[in-house]
Amino acid sequence: MLPDSTHAHLRTLARPDSGWTFSLFPGASEGGGTFHGSTRRAPSYVSRGFAADPERAAAEAGRRARASLRRYCAANRLNRLGTLTFAGDGCHEPALLRTHLGEFFRSLRSSLGGNPLPYVWVPEWHKSGHGLHAHFAVGRYIKRSLIDAAWGHGFVHIKLLADLPVGSGSLTEARRAAGYLSKYVAKTFTDLDARVLGLHRYDVAQGFKPEVLSLSGTTAGDVLAQASDLFSSAPVHQWSSAENEDWKGPPAVWAQWGR
Repeated sequence: MLPDSTHAHLRTLARPDSGWTFSLFPGASEGGGTFHGSTRRAPSYVSRGFAADPERAAAEAGRRARASLRRYCAANRLNRLGTLTFAGDGCHEPALLRTHLGEFFRSLRSSLGGNPLPYVWVPEWHKSGHGLHAHFAVGRYIKRSLIDAAWGHGFVHIKLLADLPVGSGSLTEARRAAGYLSKYVAKTFTDLDARVLGLHRYDVAQGFKPEVLSLSGTTAGDVLAQASDLFSSAPVHQWSSAENEDWKGPPAVWAQWGR
């Protein structure tokens, strides 16, 4: 966690006319940035379904959704995974699933004392035609009996994270959990049958959105060095668009810190 004085300083940094800007998410220990030229094209609105390259647009939207989910999980250390399944013929109504999930998390939070509870859940259609089930992640140990009682519509499965690097902490665990959940979110961008218009692809508890800080510099190395100084360590993972010959956007970088 960064000191308050650092937060205040970073918020006052003005965006330069040209150069690199870097969005840093301290709680998630990651960030990404791009180069901005002095002349910028005004953004234009494109109606849904009318993108010049629909596949690329869907892939980019999927990337943003996965990144947002990953940062939320990491910042809130959501490192415990579960699955909620319906008994009988299952649930085939997306809106009804969301109603039941809302009731589930309210009941679960109440059984834990009523304090705010960060969580994320992602719906998925059964391949067998059984309807919908939901995958979720929380950041604390919860007795199986409490989860069963809060759900009450069928079955609960708890997935233990395995095959993690030696020395991994809750941050790495949360990133791994986000990786599992992101696979289900990604399906909604490639499988038209998995997307329900008007409903979110995934949902999170309100009030736990990761804070974002803005850095600026003259080079990619400059903004990465600033971020590394704040964490007092070098990135454990790093990516640059310069490594991708097919990259079509402005120069970009991304990095993660911590384990």
